[in-house]
Amino acid sequence: MQTGGATGGAAPLRMGAVEWGLIALQSMFWGSSYFFIALVQADLPAFTIAALRTIPASAALLLIVLSLGYRLPATLAEWRLFILFALFNTLIPFILIVWGQSRATGGMAAILNASAPLFGIFLAHMLTQDEKLSWNKLAGILVGITGVGILVGYDFAVGTSADILARLALLAAPLLYVCANIFARTHLGHYPPFVVAAMQMVGSIFTAFPLALAFDHPWTLPFPAIGTIGALIGMGVLGSALAALCHFTVLQRAGATNATLVTLIMPLTPILLGAVFLGEHLAPREIAGALVIAAALIIIDGRLFRLRRAP
Repeated sequence: MQTGGATGGAAPLRMGAVEWGLIALQSMFWGSSYFFIALVQADLPAFTIAALRTIPASAALLLIVLSLGYRLPATLAEWRLFILFALFNTLIPFILIVWGQSRATGGMAAILNASAPLFGIFLAHMLTQDEKLSWNKLAGILVGITGVGILVGYDFAVGTSADILARLALLAAPLLYVCANIFARTHLGHYPPFVVAAMQMVGSIFTAFPLALAFDHPWTLPFPAIGTIGALIGMGVLGSALAALCHFTVLQRAGATNATLVTLIMPLTPILLGAVFLGEHLAPREIAGALVIAAALIIIDGRLFRLRRAP
């Protein structure tokens, strides 16, 4: 069996066709979570949603990981590390997204989540040795801050306090994701990506269910409808399990900064699903903010500029 321990020396970071393909797949899987959240949030409270989605996600990941011959960590110290990682990479950001999305559309939640690379570039520069800040990344950050300002600045002036808090929560989630990515690279990089994906979801069970029991009292809630159960399964298998397998593979192969580039295209999935099935629409100001953030991430990536300079 393959172990969950050290995998040898770290390979050089790369961002090729395979990594971009994984990012494209993750954008569809992860983006579907916002659609499924919109389907279940009227029936279930946030902590309960966070807890229940860990069941199908953990089952799917464990089936995949164990069938491939990987072995889960065996020591209590390793399990504690993964539970802590799951708290900040899975549970808290997810609860912030569910709560924030209850006061915004799924498309808006995904767009605000697209600010993740803006946080990640600075943090990766300070905390890693092989992801340093460059001029195109700095320019992209400045453009991205402008985009985020377009999205939330007007509401700070005239919006309600609930709207402001919701958008701040939706901005806090990607900041936590970025911090968790860097933590994973520096402290969990010797584990195979599939093991990290499985353990961070299994670890969430130990924090999500106690919180749901303490705050939501789920035994007092009506039994979920078939549609709600189906959405929870979709959220767990597609939006959590398969998205995590893509994400941690890209994180190990391409680094924390490149792993967050999924947010460039991820908003398309919830926007399209929300428009087709839920009748959601984005205001022109929100579309403009999304385009500015997309431009920022293209500048950060830098590939289009290198192609133009190539003979």
